[in-house]
Amino acid sequence: MRGFLASSIGVATAAALALPLVLPTPALATPATATVAPVVPGSTQSLPLAPLGPAAERSPGVPGMSTSPRLPEARGLTAREVKTFSLIGVVWDDAGTELFGRVQVRTRSARTATWSDWQDVETHNSEHAADPGTPEGGSDKVRGSTAPLWVGESDGVEVRVQAEPGSNRAAARLPSGMRIELVDPGATGGQPTAPDGKNGTPTGDDKGEIGLLPGMTMEMAESSAANVPMAPLGANEIPALDKADSTADAVLADDTLEAAGRPYIGPRPRIVTRKGWGADEELREKGFVYTNTVKAAFVHHTASGNNYACKDAPAVLRSLYRYHVISSGWRDIGYNFAVDKCGTVYEGRAGGVAKPVMGAHTMGFNTDSMGVAVIGSFTSTAPPAAAVDAVARLTAWKLGLFGADPRAKTTLKSGGGNRYPKGKNVSMNVISGHRDGFATECPGKRLYSLLPPTRTSSAKLQGR
Repeated sequence: MRGFLASSIGVATAAALALPLVLPTPALATPATATVAPVVPGSTQSLPLAPLGPAAERSPGVPGMSTSPRLPEARGLTAREVKTFSLIGVVWDDAGTELFGRVQVRTRSARTATWSDWQDVETHNSEHAADPGTPEGGSDKVRGSTAPLWVGESDGVEVRVQAEPGSNRAAARLPSGMRIELVDPGATGGQPTAPDGKNGTPTGDDKGEIGLLPGMTMEMAESSAANVPMAPLGANEIPALDKADSTADAVLADDTLEAAGRPYIGPRPRIVTRKGWGADEELREKGFVYTNTVKAAFVHHTASGNNYACKDAPAVLRSLYRYHVISSGWRDIGYNFAVDKCGTVYEGRAGGVAKPVMGAHTMGFNTDSMGVAVIGSFTSTAPPAAAVDAVARLTAWKLGLFGADPRAKTTLKSGGGNRYPKGKNVSMNVISGHRDGFATECPGKRLYSLLPPTRTSSAKLQGR
């Protein structure tokens, strides 16, 4: 399937055409003055990992790998003070090289000055990526990476990476170019905020022309305009709607929506927009890439740990976004949506929450699908009921827009991966776990076990 790249001009034009549908007439009153709080920009510290174990030599004929003649290679970073950060991960040069080994970190709290115990970082993360052979997947910016780990506000770090021991030389080697990435999410104050603290106020004149909010960049306007007319330009959230209004809103936004699909659109959940969680729109690549439809929803966990409060979820998202783009080299955050432990739904990859935005969440099956990530790690910990319920509500609405029954099966063509070869047609549940498309633990067995009742709940919300 060919993705479609939407230009900033195209999106802004669409917004200008769509916005009058939700604005009162005659002309808008003089817009209220937006208030802009001080901004603290995010940042990424990237520090090389030094040898800790036996001296390693380069292996002739094996690009991108180092070798130790006797013991498994070890690299790390001795304990040190660093600039404040809240999320940590390890990256390396070649995205095609897998890290076989153990990554552990310990961090010092910036508030209490106490050091944490050693924590394991999930090393198998390559399955969260763009499809092979796509412009994003083939970009020379892409690097190998572990899953990121949220550690909270910290100002000290120590790292150790140990290759797996084994009978063959490959098991004792680590990828080359390994670095620790320390991500500071910054603060959200730089986003222009309307006086009511929720949504931006669209500006205009008696000719219906659209003006930007004070402090809004073209990149911010491009991202926000993709959600017009569901919310005005500059909105921090898209409001929830009941089933009847969700259907009417969907038909208004897309007059080609098939009549047969209209009765099965679930109530739209409240969605915090990218502006609402403070995305720095200048980080991502310009424009959007779309696929043709949404036939399936893949459920993920971020594997970033459960040590966050719901009020911190926007900061976690800003960190994940920065890690995906700056550290891993993707065009944008990989997931189409995120859900926190309290059940709040967040817009993920830019391009419009009601549109078939191409993500980078399930290698091999990003075409004609969407990715929903529950923030946390759910291999041994049960996901909160509020988060699971939010997944059901979100999928009931989004899949309903494209006529998909959450209880049904669908067929997707593999773009290549470690479970299905490229080109193979695969029958899957419309609501699937990441592990159904790729050999991985994601979304964790405790979350995966709840997908059957989630399908039932989602279908009931659609009225099936």
